[in-house]
Amino acid sequence: MKQITAVAISALLAGAALTGAAAAKDAKDITIAVVPKVAVPFFDDCNKGASDEAKALGVNYQWVVPQNTQGSTQVKIIEDLMAKHVDGIAISVNEPKSVERIIKKAVEGGIKVLTFDSDSAKSGRSLYIGTVNEAAGTSMGDVMVKQLGGQGEVAIVTGQLGATNLNERIAGIKKALAASPGIKLVATEGTEDDLAKAVSVDEALFRAHPNLKGIFGVSQVGGPSVAKVMGAKEFASRKGTVKVIAFDDLPDTVRGVKEGFIQAIMVQRPVTMGKLAVETLVDQVQGKGDTSPKDIDTGVTVVTADNLGSYTK
Repeated sequence: MKQITAVAISALLAGAALTGAAAAKDAKDITIAVVPKVAVPFFDDCNKGASDEAKALGVNYQWVVPQNTQGSTQVKIIEDLMAKHVDGIAISVNEPKSVERIIKKAVEGGIKVLTFDSDSAKSGRSLYIGTVNEAAGTSMGDVMVKQLGGQGEVAIVTGQLGATNLNERIAGIKKALAASPGIKLVATEGTEDDLAKAVSVDEALFRAHPNLKGIFGVSQVGGPSVAKVMGAKEFASRKGTVKVIAFDDLPDTVRGVKEGFIQAIMVQRPVTMGKLAVETLVDQVQGKGDTSPKDIDTGVTVVTADNLGSYTK
């Protein structure tokens, strides 16, 4: 039997080290895809943060926007990205259950997958980056309770009814309202994050509930739609008498605060979400960072007319 000399051992170790080093992809060979829920302005900010970070890191970047909010559409997008052999996928999930199987398949195939903005916790994704939505919803509820003095009928206007992030916000709202028995939740309506549909929903709520005192705009169309409706002659008397708490600082939502239609906005940090999503995926592809990463809370800020000009994302 031949003896393995110290020189041979050193050579073997050096070879192993070289093999490990070779396993780490160069940035120029890495492709990261980011998939929002649908084409709406909130995700433009996510795209900015993600694309800027991809450029800074020198990786290839794809922004793949679904044409609708159906879960099957995002499944097809992930299948296409797998066929293209991308290295990492960040996705804001429309229907958590629908993407579980395909995300698990992507992960098993060696693709790094994380969620941002809206989660699918049982999918096998590595982590979630975004708002802790139940806590944000509780803050919304607390603001509304204060606005109404603990009394009155309220309604929730949400986006996609199956979206985890929106339902977590609703759970937080209900938790806050449970401590104020004088406030009654009279309706929860979905809009599929479509502005025109949201306008119709708001109009129907005002007609069906003449004593309505508050509206929670849980998704990004909630603020702009209710401001638009109260700006019309039929519902002009509701301005100020119906308190509105909205999500996300879209230009029309900010304008709604300035004009007195909206009392507060829960402002997320979408640019940060996009940036961290790309940064984290590249680290994972290159074998850097924590092997058991924890979810990242990007936080929210309550913005009113008082701090409209001074908050930061």
